[in-house]
Amino acid sequence: MSKNRLTSIRRKFSDTGINGFLVVSPENRRYISGFTGSAGIAVITKDDACLVTDFRYTDQANNESPEFCIVEHGVNFADVLRDIVESSGIDRLGFEKDVITYKQYETLSSILTGVELIPTEGLIETLRAVKDAHEIEMIHRAENIGDAAFSHILNIIKPGITEMDIALEIEWFMRKKGAEGIGFDIIVASGERGAMPHGVASRKKLVKGELVVLDFGAVYRGYKGDMTRTVSLGKASPKQRRIYDIVLKAQEAALEGIAPGKTGQEIDAIARKIIEDAGYGKCFGHGLGHGVGLAIHEEPRLSVSATGKLIPDMVVTIEPGIYISGFAGVRIEDLVVIGEDGITNLTGSPKNLIEL
Repeated sequence: MSKNRLTSIRRKFSDTGINGFLVVSPENRRYISGFTGSAGIAVITKDDACLVTDFRYTDQANNESPEFCIVEHGVNFADVLRDIVESSGIDRLGFEKDVITYKQYETLSSILTGVELIPTEGLIETLRAVKDAHEIEMIHRAENIGDAAFSHILNIIKPGITEMDIALEIEWFMRKKGAEGIGFDIIVASGERGAMPHGVASRKKLVKGELVVLDFGAVYRGYKGDMTRTVSLGKASPKQRRIYDIVLKAQEAALEGIAPGKTGQEIDAIARKIIEDAGYGKCFGHGLGHGVGLAIHEEPRLSVSATGKLIPDMVVTIEPGIYISGFAGVRIEDLVVIGEDGITNLTGSPKNLIEL
């Protein structure tokens, strides 16, 4: 797997005018090497690949990254990097411009004299956007854990319980089911707080008659799941049910419309038009979806500005929402794999409005 990915990256060298590439992003480093440790960098040349880490991770790196030369650094990390660059004959070193800080750039410039540093964008991220069968399976397993957590939490939600208690119960349950952790801070937003799309769980207690937005995802072998469901604590009011039905209609239409060759902008427009036609256009202020993989937000994007075309085996969320300040919010999110003739929906939880 790593060998094929290295070959794909090297093919891009000529397009960017580099003869070496420095990888710092943890997700990109793991993607190309398989290394799961928390510290290290990778240096890729036309013929070699080195993974630099410290004493804590050398055995792990040797086990996880057979296609890489493992180099252990001591106190002076700069000397090791300089030696690799010089011995490899690198004079045009590419780096991830959206990862390297200015301070890090200054450090690189000072230690790599005579080497031109070339900012690059998307060399690995574009590869990560299209998943292989193993990646899809890992994401599916993560999503299965999320589905089980949703079924479980329906028995816990009741008036008087806090949003934080719900979030902790979801996390604990997912870990017991095999999750390595949570993909992001769990969102539990009830009542008026539901109008905040990223309303991370608070100490607020749930009250009968509220809508409750639940957005969470498990991590399984590094890959994330992501799902959102909105439930009603008691019988929903006519207005609550109306906005729920509009969001559900928008989501189902977008799911039906996804196809290879279409842009994220086109799919976003399908859902957005339904919400706008219902009079809630200003209440849907975020994009329709995003890619999910080693990172919870990665390429591709589905939004009003996403002009890139969708490709089979991309894994994306479809998550329209309506957020009404001072009232409530509704979001429904599925995680799907784009196929040649439609989608495979990895999220199995029901989408009818559940009244607890």
